[in-house]
Amino acid sequence: MEPKDINNYSNFLTKMKELKLIPREYQSAIYKTCEEKDCLVILPTGTGKTLLALMLTIQRFKSYPLQKILILAPTKPLIEQHFESFKKNLPEDWADMQLFTGKTPATKRKEIWETAEFIFSTPQCISNDLKKELYKLDEVSLLVFDECHRCLKNYAYNFVAQKYKLQATNRRVLALTASPGGDKKTIQEVCNNLGIEAVEIRTRESPDVKPYLQELEFEKIEVDFPSDFLEIKLLLEKIYNRKVSELKHRKVLFGYPSKTMLLKVQGKLMSEIKRKKDLNKMLAVSATATALKISHALTLLETQTISSFLAYLKDLFKQSAEKKSKSVQKLTKMPEFAKAFSLTQVLNQEHPKLIKLKEIVKTQFEKNPDSKIIIFAQFRETVRTISEELNKIPQIKADNFVGQAIKDHGKGRTTGLKQKEQKAMIEKFKSGEINVLVATSIAEEGLDIPEVSEVIFYEPIPSAIRKIQRAGRTARLSKGKLKILITKKTLDETFHYVAQNKEKRMHTAIDQIKKEFDSPFKEIQHTLL
Repeated sequence: MEPKDINNYSNFLTKMKELKLIPREYQSAIYKTCEEKDCLVILPTGTGKTLLALMLTIQRFKSYPLQKILILAPTKPLIEQHFESFKKNLPEDWADMQLFTGKTPATKRKEIWETAEFIFSTPQCISNDLKKELYKLDEVSLLVFDECHRCLKNYAYNFVAQKYKLQATNRRVLALTASPGGDKKTIQEVCNNLGIEAVEIRTRESPDVKPYLQELEFEKIEVDFPSDFLEIKLLLEKIYNRKVSELKHRKVLFGYPSKTMLLKVQGKLMSEIKRKKDLNKMLAVSATATALKISHALTLLETQTISSFLAYLKDLFKQSAEKKSKSVQKLTKMPEFAKAFSLTQVLNQEHPKLIKLKEIVKTQFEKNPDSKIIIFAQFRETVRTISEELNKIPQIKADNFVGQAIKDHGKGRTTGLKQKEQKAMIEKFKSGEINVLVATSIAEEGLDIPEVSEVIFYEPIPSAIRKIQRAGRTARLSKGKLKILITKKTLDETFHYVAQNKEKRMHTAIDQIKKEFDSPFKEIQHTLL
């Protein structure tokens, strides 16, 4: 880039004014910190994290005109979104901007890297190229990590961050997220991996942010667990408790038998059996597999839809008939399981949450026919059932927004949505051709989904990160509602309170870490290091 182009910075500021991209007070305050230190920025969805990245990019490029800016985001649609945003908001030909994707051959990426000034990429591309030593990060004056809470363990962000620490000559890191993690240990790990020196956090309630966001009306909607479902639940719990007792008797399970614990036990046992055959452990693996299947069945019964629960039971019988697993064959022959299946087949009602959901959506569109609603559900079969039921209501044009993976379930096989199809569906949602998006976790993070009237959680999720990201889809430009459906005396209640507690712990942890970074002793420590 020729030095004269840097003089275009004033033109850039003029363009920002024309586009009404003047930084808000809190953005300016956060920017000042980011200018001086490698910073973790925690901001609610829709409050302008991208503008901060744009501002810091301009500052770093102005200071180091012969070096590069590298912007990373975890998915192809999200990094494409950043690429388009920068192209839209920067003067034409201000810098050579290039988008890296997996479709670009590695040799071509190496060639592009030589001349590119702003590179937009998924972390996997950069990580792979660095491992092959196609180029180094020594000329990168700013590295932006969007959705930086992913910078843990073996994720590609971590490898890129470590290489940047070793190679950068003019290092600056900007790490962006709406929710960095559920506890202090996890957040501290993210900070350590990225080499963070300062933390800037704002919430919806922060005095300098609150004026820019609209009121978010929260409502917890509780429904009763039907008595007809209870007998089925008790039958399945008998099997579950029996298998848990067996695992404890075999001395492989200690403490509370949560799903997470069962999965850990299963993984440990499988690893040990690979090294050395052991009958007790092999029988324990079978018992763990059965317990996990019953755990999943109970989750579907208590929190999802009867159609998804029945589809799962039918799928287990299908696996048994095809002799895919001895543990499944044993399970389907258990009298409690057979009776539970029989009772489910004659049930003459759906899950009360599905009935309540239809009421909520119908009422919202009666109040405002131009409404847009996102409904989040954990399982794809539930997503499909919700869409089918909602489309029976006049005015409702619902569709499924799911990931790319192919899924097998009781009603057959679904191919999912490719990224182009996801983009097309979002455009339909923006235009009103679709007015209810029924989504799995794919819609939680990053994608440019428009403002909605309501966000509805079909079930609570025991994750502070995912809860915050889902809720961020509403109450940005206009008033919004967040509704969570909860079946009383079921896993729904447990998950709801777990998520609440994790969110509280997260904010406490962030405050503690921020204070540690702000401490003068920290400055002395950095100087000594």
